[in-house]
Amino acid sequence: MKTMKSSLLVLLLVVTNVLSANAISKKDLDPSLVAKEIHELLDNPKFQINEELLASVTFTLNGENEIVVLTVDTDSLVLENYIKQRLNYNKLSLKLESQKLYKVPVRIVSTK
Repeated sequence: MKTMKSSLLVLLLVVTNVLSANAISKKDLDPSLVAKEIHELLDNPKFQINEELLASVTFTLNGENEIVVLTVDTDSLVLENYIKQRLNYNKLSLKLESQKLYKVPVRIVSTK
C-alpha cells in the first residue's frame, strides 16, 4: 500500500511538472499581438512603393526567442529581401514556442 501511494505521488508530480512546463498564457497566443510586433519591425520601408505588395512569411523562433525567416512567398524580390533583413534574428517580446512554424500575411501599401 505504501508503495502504491508513493507511486501515485511520483506520477502526480511528473504530470504536474509536464503540464506546467508546457503552459503558455492566452495573452501570448493572441495573433493580433504577434501581427502588431511584426508590423513594428516592418514599419517605414526605405524603398519606393508604387502598388500594394503582398507576402506570406513563414518563420520559426530559435532558443533565444529570435525570429528565423524560413520562406517569404511573394512576387517581389525587393519585398522578400526587405522582410528577411528586417525580421531575421530580431527578438520578439512575446513568448512563443520555439521550433514551431508560424505563418503571417504581410501587406505593404503606398502612403501616398
